[in-house]
Amino acid sequence: MQERKKKRRGKASTKLASTMKAGNILGNACSLWKPTLPPHLPPPLSTFRCFSAFPSSTSLKTKMKPKRDWAADWISNNDDTVRGFPIFVGGASLLAVLVNRAVTGIAPVADASSSQSRADLLTLGLAVTNILTGLVWLTIRPKSISVVNPQGVECRFIFSHLPDFVVSELLWAWESLSGVTCCRSLVVVYDRRCIVQIGVAAESVNSEALAVDAAKLMQGSLYQAAIKSASQSYLANLSLYPGRSELPFLPLNTQAVILQPLGDKGIVIIGGDTIRGFTSSDQAWITLIGEKLDATLAKYVTNERLAVQDRV
Repeated sequence: MQERKKKRRGKASTKLASTMKAGNILGNACSLWKPTLPPHLPPPLSTFRCFSAFPSSTSLKTKMKPKRDWAADWISNNDDTVRGFPIFVGGASLLAVLVNRAVTGIAPVADASSSQSRADLLTLGLAVTNILTGLVWLTIRPKSISVVNPQGVECRFIFSHLPDFVVSELLWAWESLSGVTCCRSLVVVYDRRCIVQIGVAAESVNSEALAVDAAKLMQGSLYQAAIKSASQSYLANLSLYPGRSELPFLPLNTQAVILQPLGDKGIVIIGGDTIRGFTSSDQAWITLIGEKLDATLAKYVTNERLAVQDRV
């Protein structure tokens, strides 16, 4: 039995050695053999150049360059000529009708049975319409809207008992609004008192900033309407609203005002220096700022009331 096992082990070792020799021979043969590609096949991928799929910056600039409308530019540069053009067309048409009637020998009195008379009447009507249109265009012009300089004094009043995190939040709101929008005045009334008046304010008799009477403001129609609707109120042209008398603390020439309620406990009053100067994006952003200020001030009022209860 032992001799048979030894014979089997010897045969397995010889088979393994022969297999290894065959593998070495095949490996050497494969390393020596280098295949050549047929002429009809494409070259390897390594020979291709890589190109970026994105265009260069110069091509992007040329593609993104806005197209100029030459007709619109010419009309804007020659506004008076364009407005008076219907007058010239109507006058020339009227003169042409009169000359045509005089040269052709037609009777000067209009005859309803004559097709020429009917055509002349229609032409005269169109000519007169053109002349009247030109006169209207020259008379009625859109009013140019420009930025005004608020008439008042600089004010920076912040309620002294506010914690630091509330003050930083209010200052952040003021700096953000005054830096991005047409905001020039900011007033925040919360929990029946004015906690912030910053920016340009109306000038009092003592040449100082006119203080905000929170109690009187809360009794006014503007405040009551804003709190009742719980939505932003935008007075795009303040001079057209009789309720502007309820905002005496704003500069006299304030052009636009936004009233943003802070829940049911307060309001943010933002005065601008341009008629319709607050865009729809500004109004949406002011709404979000109002919600953020409402959450911060509500937290402060809750903490203050808890502190008073603890003292009692």
